[in-house]
Amino acid sequence: MDKQLKSMIKELGDAINNSLADSEQIAEVISRIKDGGYDVVVVLEATIGFNEHAGSEEEESLPVGRQSSADFKVTSQDVQFLKSLRISVEEGG
Repeated sequence: MDKQLKSMIKELGDAINNSLADSEQIAEVISRIKDGGYDVVVVLEATIGFNEHAGSEEEESLPVGRQSSADFKVTSQDVQFLKSLRISVEEGG
């Protein structure tokens, strides 16, 4: 991985961290939890993938939502998590 990409990845991480730290909504909720007598520890994990452009727009890819079941499987836990985020999920392939 080259220096420029590493720098941009660090910048992205800093931007995400700052966005969370500057969020009044997050600060308010954490404050209410603390006022309720609880300590708060927030750990977020982000997976960010990078692919270098090949320079050709003729790359074969399936549109989102069109992956075959062999390529993409959703468990009941996945469905529950997505619904908790208010993301609707079509069930039954």
